[in-house]
Amino acid sequence: MRRVAVAGAVACAALVVAVAPAAATNECKGLQVCVPVAGPWVLTTTAGTEFQLDCPKRFIVGGLDAELSSRAVDLGFVGGLGSPVNPGITTTGSAVFLGRFVGAKGIATFRPHIGCVPASGGGRRTPTAYTVFKPGKPTVRVMKQLAVLPSLTTRLVARCAANQRLVHATSAVGFFSDAPPSARVAQSVRVTQTVRAGNVRVSAKGGAGIPSRTIVQVNLVCAVAT
Repeated sequence: MRRVAVAGAVACAALVVAVAPAAATNECKGLQVCVPVAGPWVLTTTAGTEFQLDCPKRFIVGGLDAELSSRAVDLGFVGGLGSPVNPGITTTGSAVFLGRFVGAKGIATFRPHIGCVPASGGGRRTPTAYTVFKPGKPTVRVMKQLAVLPSLTTRLVARCAANQRLVHATSAVGFFSDAPPSARVAQSVRVTQTVRAGNVRVSAKGGAGIPSRTIVQVNLVCAVAT
């Protein structure tokens, strides 16, 4: 059982992102053809937060950047093994950001940015590594989300496919706004997540004053049968 601070409303399967230029970020720096995609302000926790940001169809991630509301946010991303390190090998059509709040007190958020390049520019291939087994893809990710509305509670149930096994599940709160949410707004959103028999159940309730586009993103890591 796991609990995180956030809010909820309408379930939808696809991630909503803002495709707009980012004046102060460098996700497209050095890329001749690049579509910048900005995510919401994501609430971090001391246990760690995962948030997935997607490129448009037929594009892959070529660059990453982020804005932080606090220097106490430790931020990274999930990348694939292989050589050379470049789009199509290290990255795919989406990026999973890993954020952790390491401050002694308070709250913090981060806003992820990705620069997307045409998928034809980089080919996928099997990573090379001198081990008993070559690194592969033993897991897949399933992403669902709730749209959060003030003073309403909604519920979502997500699970892996029938031939897969749930390994890990996380929930993240995202606020689509120009500036980071205040502590009062961030703490007004509450989410409860439970896992039972492979089913991930999330309920969310929002507080007054949240941005009109506030979401709870649920990420499942599923082991593929081998």
